[in-house]
Amino acid sequence: MCQVGHLDPGSHQRVLMRTGLILLIIGHLNFITVALVHGIVLRFVVDPRDAVSLQYGIANAASVVSALLTISCGIAALMLSRYLAPAALKWAVVVLSASSSLCCLSCLLALAASIGLTLGSQGRALLAPCTVADVALAPLSRECPFDPTRVYSSTLSLWTISLLLNATEIVFGIRCLLLALHLLRLGRCCRRMHRRKVSLQVAPVESADAGHCLGLLRLHSMETARL
Repeated sequence: MCQVGHLDPGSHQRVLMRTGLILLIIGHLNFITVALVHGIVLRFVVDPRDAVSLQYGIANAASVVSALLTISCGIAALMLSRYLAPAALKWAVVVLSASSSLCCLSCLLALAASIGLTLGSQGRALLAPCTVADVALAPLSRECPFDPTRVYSSTLSLWTISLLLNATEIVFGIRCLLLALHLLRLGRCCRRMHRRKVSLQVAPVESADAGHCLGLLRLHSMETARL
């Protein structure tokens, strides 16, 4: 097994498997959290004419994309931990992990902005569909599609969980990116070592052939001089 310095494909295989499993689990958890936010609140709240609610919808859609990228990165990392040789699979892990990390970073900033806007406005955009003057009577009214007494705290809690999951995805996505880059470097080192070994094996054979040819020429010249 080729090993250069601290780069060992066996250890990379184990670390990649654990990293891929973590990314797969975190991606599914984030996707479930985003789906809960959409199903409980945002499908009633998002209004293209309201900038705050539109920002909520964009942040939620970006969270869905980042969760799917994280799941894809986890699957690719698990495949790479099984088959270390294909260079195309290594580059796929590099691209997916970099895209997932960047998308999760943008989602983290968008979720932080959503939490800040909600706290600053006391949930005005979240409670916009409820037109009842008394919020305590809203659950009994047909004019409010959800229970406003719990939606504020529930939405903030789910956004906080999604924010933490995105931060974890960034950490493990960068780790997966570094592992894939190390494997690409290891593959290049192994190819150089193989070419060097082949050249060293061919060189003695060529020198032996050259010596044999030189000996035959000398013998032929000696026979010609005798004649």
